[in-house]
Amino acid sequence: MGIEKYKGRVALVTGASAGIGAAIAQALLKEGLTVVGMARRVEKIKEFEVKGAPGKLHAIAGDVGDEGSILSVFKWIKDNLGGVDVLINNAASFPHNQPTDGKTEDWKSILDVNVLGLSICTREAVQDMLRRGVDDGFIIHINSIAGHMPPFIAAGAMYSASKHAVKVLLEGLRKDLTARGSKIRVGVYEMLVIPTASAL
Repeated sequence: MGIEKYKGRVALVTGASAGIGAAIAQALLKEGLTVVGMARRVEKIKEFEVKGAPGKLHAIAGDVGDEGSILSVFKWIKDNLGGVDVLINNAASFPHNQPTDGKTEDWKSILDVNVLGLSICTREAVQDMLRRGVDDGFIIHINSIAGHMPPFIAAGAMYSASKHAVKVLLEGLRKDLTARGSKIRVGVYEMLVIPTASAL
């Protein structure tokens, strides 16, 4: 049995306003899931709603780099939809910065979104599933192969470091869930997302 078993259940997709986040949200809507698309540009999420899809889209404004914002989104989901069954950690930040003269706020943005925000979303989703006795939920981290290799350019060093952290955090999550005897599944989808000077 595949994704069809999740028809009518709730999926949270972070960074759902463009790119792969929007594509994932659309795919889940076509499979009949109730999709909460979270992003700062909430108006952009609404543009990707799939007409005639069996699923329902809820576009919610939220900033993965801000814990209060994340907690507000999870509270809204709990109050209005019952809870999260699927979490797609897609949001990412990669401003252009050099190791020798990068701006602290740029480094903080990368770590707050790519590492801490991802971890907070994961914690909240898992705790929500455990409270409700959901043992077939799953969590997917959208990652980059940049986390497996030295940066191609100096300006990508902090981004690559954050993506390596995602890989390590996933393995820690697996061990934690196994120790709890939980059957919540976790995984990673790694793409060729290597920031270049022009992309940053």
